[in-house]
Amino acid sequence: MKVAAARFLRLGLALCGLVVLGWVLTAHAGKPSQRGTPLTTDWSHRHLVFSRPGSDEQLARVAEEPRYWQQIRRSEQALMLSTSMADADSGAIAPKIVKGYSKKLKRDWSEDLGSGAGAGAGNYPAKYSFSGSTANCGTATSPDYVVYSTGLAGSGGQASVVAFDNLYSGCGGTVPSVYWAFNTGGQILTSPLISLNGSQVAFVETTGGHGILVMLKWAAGSGTLSSPVAPSLVSAASYSTCRVPCMTQISLADGSDDTTSSVFYDYTNDIGWVGGTGGWLHKITGMFNGVPTEVNNGVFPVQVNSGTTLSSPVYDSGSQNVFVGDYDGYLYSVSVNMATPVVTQSGELDFGAGIVEGPIVNSTDGLVYVFASSDGTANCDFGAVPCSAVYQLSTAFGSGDTGTEAEAGNSSGSPNPEYIGAFDSAYYNSVPPTGALYVCGQTGGTPTLYKIPITSGAMAASGLLVAALATPSATAACSPVADVPNPNTTGGFSERLFVSVQNSSLATSCSSAGCILNFIDTPWQASTSYQLHQQILDKNRCIEEVAMAGNSGGSVTFSATAGTTKTDGSVHWVNQGLFSVAPLATWTASTPETKGTSRIVDSHGNVEVATTSGTTGGSSTGAPSWNTAVGGSTTDGTVTWINAGVSLISALPTAGGTSGIIIDDVLNGTVAGTSQVYFTTLSNQLCATSGGHGSCAVQASQTALN
Repeated sequence: MKVAAARFLRLGLALCGLVVLGWVLTAHAGKPSQRGTPLTTDWSHRHLVFSRPGSDEQLARVAEEPRYWQQIRRSEQALMLSTSMADADSGAIAPKIVKGYSKKLKRDWSEDLGSGAGAGAGNYPAKYSFSGSTANCGTATSPDYVVYSTGLAGSGGQASVVAFDNLYSGCGGTVPSVYWAFNTGGQILTSPLISLNGSQVAFVETTGGHGILVMLKWAAGSGTLSSPVAPSLVSAASYSTCRVPCMTQISLADGSDDTTSSVFYDYTNDIGWVGGTGGWLHKITGMFNGVPTEVNNGVFPVQVNSGTTLSSPVYDSGSQNVFVGDYDGYLYSVSVNMATPVVTQSGELDFGAGIVEGPIVNSTDGLVYVFASSDGTANCDFGAVPCSAVYQLSTAFGSGDTGTEAEAGNSSGSPNPEYIGAFDSAYYNSVPPTGALYVCGQTGGTPTLYKIPITSGAMAASGLLVAALATPSATAACSPVADVPNPNTTGGFSERLFVSVQNSSLATSCSSAGCILNFIDTPWQASTSYQLHQQILDKNRCIEEVAMAGNSGGSVTFSATAGTTKTDGSVHWVNQGLFSVAPLATWTASTPETKGTSRIVDSHGNVEVATTSGTTGGSSTGAPSWNTAVGGSTTDGTVTWINAGVSLISALPTAGGTSGIIIDDVLNGTVAGTSQVYFTTLSNQLCATSGGHGSCAVQASQTALN
């Protein structure tokens, strides 16, 4: 009976999952999809995340969350229990996700949003794909599109919000094209989000010092950036039936402005949550599918502090709490589903710039991650200055709780804000979550990428320095970090980090200015097929490249010395050396080189590592004839070099750095130029595809920044 009951429960969960998936991807769809299921990607998908369920209870709970299914679609992973929870009957539980075709992606574009445009470092664009399995160009009835807030006050000659379609290089005509552009009457300094059926967009703008939630129904072909359309302004009661383009506005009840708090949408209950400068948490019901109304009944809005600016809130259905930070450095939990909401204040977590971006909530395991510019101690740099930090708290944290801390570099002087980091795929795919959290720390000095190991849900006490991103004397600010796992790239599964610095980049192509950088951070996996030239980032923060294809073993210990080789099952690896943004030297004659330390780039673009100490050949003979095979050796004077493969660190100049980065992981069909990342530059530059000079809306390749 127990076995039968367990099997019945698993079958019920499977059916529940299939029903939920159908609801998530088709409910409220204004236009029925014939080409697959739609997918939204916005700022909130970076803040509410789900590690792999490890129990029936967790699976049943997260299966009710639309963002969980969207996360599965985005990463193309089927829903399943951990190996320890599954048996022979559970093999058919998970709905399978259709994979696209493997393509090498090269194209990027940049469009001028206007001089001085840009919504800010902690804000994001929003992407809508009308089919998760087929790319829809501008000629489609329902084309894919991406929305950017310009950060400029709307006027007859300047759009406040714009969408582009015809996004992919494989589309015909102008890539991209303006899909619509509107003057909504205010200035949008927050992140937009899109309804499940793609027909509506919501965002908070400020007009005359007051925060206003705008609900917008767009119409294709409406306006341009320099000649936007002003949508019809209607009452909330008339909004559901208004003729597009139209919008309704809800003035936030406390009367303060909002340039810091993006609206978070609860798909299941059609509720929006948003903060502001006055310290109030606002609740908006009927947001996309009813009559948009702010609840103002003496219970809501809830004042979580005495008037300190709030960052973006995150609603977690698992705990039924809203989590929001403030610029004084505190995190708050608000039990919004109680008759009388209870506000719980953490201990002070940030003693510097404050918590300027919403936390990351792992709903599966009930964990909250807060990113702090300064921990207020004197623990870093041999006890001289405070530390940049990441805090991990339970979703049930108590009053005054500070959770556990992982240090991420120093925080001297007046530190820059610390924006959110990103988990690697190992964290999402293990039970309990075991992997790494990458964050750009060192907020008081040279911006530096750190890797914080996480084992069974517990963070290490300090992050491991991965690479400095700017010149040694720089104190530039970073963007949020984005992690992009993609199983369909040419050559097999790859995973990359994207992060930008606002100036002083080490990357040669960025000329010591603002720059977005792209790094390999693919974790090693046991019993996995690896192809020639695939790369991983090992636990020593060294790049390992496949010199001979094969299947990895059950475990492996990599050397920390560059140039060493490793046999792992039937895979042969060669160590390229420590991850580094700084450019490697080229070959020079009659130069002393040191085993395991000296690295150069040869004439073929491959990294060559000295495997014996000695002196390179003389100038009369010139550079040696380099062995082009990965793992192959070249004799050069008294030095022997090993070919460790091509460095896959890429860079793209971005004036002032970038906004937050959203990712579109799913390879959409056979159209070239799909699966991209989207962001804006924070300062003016030449925007290549439009030819204008302003802040640029950018689409860039996941596999390289071209």
